[in-house]
Amino acid sequence: MTPLHLCLLISSGLFCIGLTGALARSNTILVLLGIELMLNAANLNFIAFWRFGPAPSPANGMIFVLFAIAVAAAEAAVGLALIIAVYRHQKNIRLQEANTLRG
Repeated sequence: MTPLHLCLLISSGLFCIGLTGALARSNTILVLLGIELMLNAANLNFIAFWRFGPAPSPANGMIFVLFAIAVAAAEAAVGLALIIAVYRHQKNIRLQEANTLRG
């Protein structure tokens, strides 16, 4: 098994764990953790294809990963702000009761 195949196998396993965690949980914080795992799997794919590509240039893979990390940080900040807003109104963070905030 080549190192690229091993990286892709680990990345797909990490993505599956994150997808299962995001779809199977009712706690909002655990759903956000699942989404973060999926973003980390995408970052691992970026690095693997950059490293084991035909002619890896010095900065292309790292630039993609830095953009993905910036998006993940923004997603976490907005997601946690929404969770805090829902908690202040309902005193719980379950996704099933979050639809009562509709206008």
